[in-house]
Amino acid sequence: MSPRSKWKGPFVDEAVKAIVDGAKIYSRRSTILTDFVGFMVQIHNGKTFLGVKITEDMVGHKFGEFACTRKIKNLRKSAGASNQGKGATPGKGGGAKKK
Repeated sequence: MSPRSKWKGPFVDEAVKAIVDGAKIYSRRSTILTDFVGFMVQIHNGKTFLGVKITEDMVGHKFGEFACTRKIKNLRKSAGASNQGKGATPGKGGGAKKK
């Protein structure tokens, strides 16, 4: 299903229509056309530009889909940090002391 009616056609910003290799693209809402296949473009993610090579699989999608705008957080703890600050020392045995 197309997000836009067929008689209107795909939306492409006027600045993007004259695309060249290595161009900087601010219009993330523009649709990728078959004319753009093979170009290397810089897509703005809100802070920096990310380099993307346009392939045939990308035709029909929006430019913004290929420039992630959020940082990916690593929520997994490292292996050595799991017991730190707990008061336990691994491998020291926790039994009663002998006199």
